[in-house]
Amino acid sequence: MELYKYISEIISANPVRIVFSNKNKKDYKYDKVKINYTQIKDKDIYQIEKFTENQVFHENISREELASVTEDIMQNFKQMAAVSAEYNFDIRISKKGKIFFSKHRQKGNVKVKSSHNKKKNYILEEGMIIPPLIDLGIFSKDGKVINSKYDKFKQINRFVEIIDDEIKKIEKEYNEDKEKVLHILDFGCGKSYLTFILYYYFTEIKNINVKITGLDLKEDVIKKCNKIADSYGYENLKFELGDINGYKYQNNVDLVITLHACDTATDYALFNAINWNAKMIFSVPCCQHEINSSINPDKLKLISKYGIIQERVAALFTDSIRANILECMGYKTQLLEFIDIAHSPKNILIRAVKSNISKNKKKKALEEIEEMRKEFRFEQTLYSLLESKLKSIE
Repeated sequence: MELYKYISEIISANPVRIVFSNKNKKDYKYDKVKINYTQIKDKDIYQIEKFTENQVFHENISREELASVTEDIMQNFKQMAAVSAEYNFDIRISKKGKIFFSKHRQKGNVKVKSSHNKKKNYILEEGMIIPPLIDLGIFSKDGKVINSKYDKFKQINRFVEIIDDEIKKIEKEYNEDKEKVLHILDFGCGKSYLTFILYYYFTEIKNINVKITGLDLKEDVIKKCNKIADSYGYENLKFELGDINGYKYQNNVDLVITLHACDTATDYALFNAINWNAKMIFSVPCCQHEINSSINPDKLKLISKYGIIQERVAALFTDSIRANILECMGYKTQLLEFIDIAHSPKNILIRAVKSNISKNKKKKALEEIEEMRKEFRFEQTLYSLLESKLKSIE
C-alpha cells in the first residue's frame, strides 16, 4: 500500500521526531501524538506522547517497534511530519483519501532529544538562598540540596511548576504594572512551608507584588507562622485564624490554594473560590469520606463489594465531580498527579483556571455528573452548595 511505502521510507531514515496531527476519527481519544528519539542508559528509545485536551500520556518503545506503531497511529490522522538527520518528511491525506508525500533535505543540524542525559532545570535551584528550604532542612545554609532530602526538593519544585504553568501567562502584566497586586488565599495552610516558599517564588523569582493570606483553625499555628513570616521579612504574608466555611475576605481574590482540606472542607474552599470569582484554584483534596459513606450503586455492585476498592473509587468520583462542577462554573480544569512533601497517599491536584467555557461544554459536564449521581445514588457537598447555579445551566 502507498501509505506504508512512505512510512517505511521515513523509518529507514532513522527519524528523531514524528508528529501526527489533524485526526480523522472523532472518537479517537488523542488530539495529537508525538514520537521523539532519545537515549536511556545508552539504549536507543522512542518516547511517545499522546495528547488529550487536559492530559498527556507517555509510553516508551524500542527501535524495532517504531514502524508498526507508526502505521497504527497514522490510521487515526490525516497528517504526519517527520524529521531525520538528513531529511524533512511530510505526509498528508486528503478528504478523498489521496496521499501527498514530500521529502526535503535538511538545511541545518537537528538536535536530538536526550532528556535522560541532561540536568533537570528547576524553578527553585541550588545556590538560591531560600530561608524556608533552609529551615525545612532541604537546603544547607549556602543553598545546596541535602542529599537525603532530594526527593522532597523535587516534590516542592513540582508543586511550584504546576503553579508556574499558569502564572507565566500573566507575569508580564504584573511586571509592567508595579501597582498591580496578586491576591492569594491559602486555606488550611497549617504549618506547611509551601506557603513561605510560594511567597519567595512570587516576590524573588517572578518579581510579582503579592498579598498572601494563610488561614487555619489552630491558634498556635497561626502565631508561629506569623512569627516566621516576620523573621523572613515577608511583610505581605499574613496568617489568620478562621474556618474555611463562611470565611469573609475583603479584597478581590486572584488565586486560591487549598492543600489537605479534609473531606468536605475542600468543597467549602472551592465554593468560596467560585463565589469570589477567583482566577485560579489549586487544590489537593484529602480524606474524602462523604461519597464513600453513602455510595450505593444500583447495578455495579462490585464497586461496593470490597471496602478498599469502594474507598478509592469514591475518592476518584469525588474529584471527578469537583472538576466537572468547576467546568460548569467557567473554569478550565485539570486533574494532575502530585506527590506532596508530606507523602500523602492522596496524589491528585486540581488545577482550575477561569476561562471562556462554552455553554455546550458546561451542559455536558453537568450531564456527566447527573448520570453518575443517578447510578451510584449519593450526595456531594460542592454539588449541593451550587445546586441552584448548576440547575440554571440546564
